Amino acid sequence: MDTITYDKALTGLLLIDPYNDFISEGGKIWDRVKGVAEANRCIPNMLQVLEAARKSGLKVFYAMHHRYRPGDFETWKYIAPIQRAAWRRRSFEFGTWGGEIRKEFTPLPGEIVAQEHWCSSGFANTDLELQLNKHGIHQLIVVGMVAHTCVEATVRYAAEIGYEVTVVRDATASYTEEQMHAALEVNMPNYASAIVTTEQIVAAISAL
Repeated sequence: MDTITYDKALTGLLLIDPYNDFISEGGKIWDRVKGVAEANRCIPNMLQVLEAARKSGLKVFYAMHHRYRPGDFETWKYIAPIQRAAWRRRSFEFGTWGGEIRKEFTPLPGEIVAQEHWCSSGFANTDLELQLNKHGIHQLIVVGMVAHTCVEATVRYAAEIGYEVTVVRDATASYTEEQMHAALEVNMPNYASAIVTTEQIVAAISAL
């Protein structure tokens, strides 16, 4: 593991988009990520990191994608391809099972759910930075979906504004192994101070 010393008072776990549509059988996007997610045990690993963080007393934050509602995009003049795809699929539709957090990942009292992001970065147009700052967080451990979009965009933004970021490589997934490689081996090493396994990060935070 890249050498990082974690400070319990400064470190938070950031869980990105654990919606049923992403990580549950029957979800609208599950079939696209299923191959990679099952190969690296992404969902059990996400849960293991979450449980370790809670046991160690780390603050837990959620960065959740905007849940589709009818009328969201119809009047927009400019819409990114990823937003157009969400519109077409009605991804994470508000008021539906797919737009709910998978039950094993339900936030506990005191855990922070940031405002929903409209595109990919958990920071853009949300209160995530405010919430992290108000809780004194400087170091972020990041897990969740999807490696080449929301995870990468959030990690990049976090680095831009001064956070020290750790990405857990087997607690994220993409649609293909090529996308995983691009995110974890090519792009995010420029922004994440450490890219580690679930085993490594659980050992590190359990020792705090």
